Amino acid sequence: MVAEFNEEIARALPKVELHCHLDGSISVPMIRKLAGMAHIPVPASDEDLAQKVIAPPDVQSLTEYLERFDFIAPLLQTPESLTLAAFDVAAQAARENVRYLEVRFAPTLSTDQGMTESDTIIAVAKGLDRAQQELGITTRILICGMRQQPIERSVAAFTAANGLRDRGVAGVDFAGDEANYPPHTLQPAIDYAAAHHLPLTLHAGECGCVENVVEAIKLGAKRIGHGTAIHGQPEALTLAHDQDTLFEICLTSNLQTKAATDIDHFHYKDLAAAHVPFNISTDNRTVSHTTLTREYMLFHEEFGLEAPDFQQTNLASMAHAFADQATIDRLTTQLRTDYAALAATLV
Repeated sequence: MVAEFNEEIARALPKVELHCHLDGSISVPMIRKLAGMAHIPVPASDEDLAQKVIAPPDVQSLTEYLERFDFIAPLLQTPESLTLAAFDVAAQAARENVRYLEVRFAPTLSTDQGMTESDTIIAVAKGLDRAQQELGITTRILICGMRQQPIERSVAAFTAANGLRDRGVAGVDFAGDEANYPPHTLQPAIDYAAAHHLPLTLHAGECGCVENVVEAIKLGAKRIGHGTAIHGQPEALTLAHDQDTLFEICLTSNLQTKAATDIDHFHYKDLAAAHVPFNISTDNRTVSHTTLTREYMLFHEEFGLEAPDFQQTNLASMAHAFADQATIDRLTTQLRTDYAALAATLV
């Protein structure tokens, strides 16, 4: 008799997470510590502090959701704070048996007190290095450009990223105001990434605009962040399948921000039916008040996924990771071995 899937099993599953924002995933206790270091007053109770950094489940738009990040940005303006934050986020993932984690952040948002883009990347790398050494989790860094900033700033961030690939930088991304800055407006930075063989993932399709998903794929994005607008779009799904584009999907976050109006408009079933690879991620652990275990349980409850389904998507995710091939091969072998061992205990 096979054991019924439950939260304990979900937590024990080996996992791959590809879409995790550093600033949206710092734990409340660490936020309090960083605020103290920055001499920024915060509410006395963790409950009151949480209300400032956790978005309510009924936000009316992505813009309202992103307001929570305004509170976090001033806390990440020193190397020490970025190093602590990076370790904190990786440690949360490690406790859920995440074997491979890509953490993304925007260096330009942490330069208010004199750090360079390179300084910020090195600081994050130190925190992730510590997590790898102490907790065994393999990590990589994705560097985000911010759409609403001058494109020169994103080029500068990508240039810094390219110079620090030996410190764990694996690829680049664009986040921010998608509605007013569609992919073609980002061309100079995208061209820089292509010229230097920096793998590209792009936030696209959160604003209901499937044309942004299509454009991002055609501009060379190997993965799409969210991509909810592809729901009900057979031509775009065919393109994604033909280009083997992986979608980084975040159920709780997408419902919160109204990127998907409800569970019926969430694009998981579209992707599965079209055989488009996808990765299940948290997006922002703290802002969305979720964990990867909780996301797995939601996929089980809403769509019926079981351990073999999660194995399949994690293997696909590892195949689309931006790590070097040796790391991908090592972790793929480990995932297969550990899923087989886990399966034997569930019978």
